[in-house]
Amino acid sequence: MQNKREQAVFEAGIKLGALYHQWVGTPISQESAAGVERAMEKSVILQPCVEKITVHLDRNLMLPNRFGYSELSGLMFDVEIVTRAGFAYCRARLSPDQGYPFMQVVECREIEHLPHH
Repeated sequence: MQNKREQAVFEAGIKLGALYHQWVGTPISQESAAGVERAMEKSVILQPCVEKITVHLDRNLMLPNRFGYSELSGLMFDVEIVTRAGFAYCRARLSPDQGYPFMQVVECREIEHLPHH
């Protein structure tokens, strides 16, 4: 059986991987980017163990094709997620790193359960 810290890390990784693979290739433009960011956040926050998520898409990479839109690519993602399992928290990121959409655990911590007074 995994401990709560491992579960929080797993949940962060699986959420970021799913987010990436579900949205890459989505038609997008600079005008629609804010709505897509909010839709991503709203879909992920519904899932178990997710405490917080922020999604920012790099509009500078949204170069319109001949039909006037771009396609969402992994290098456009700048995502931070916080997951919780019990009293264990994990903060992870998906962001570009040397030309690759890199996922990493930024911080993991456990908080002590405070006794009731």
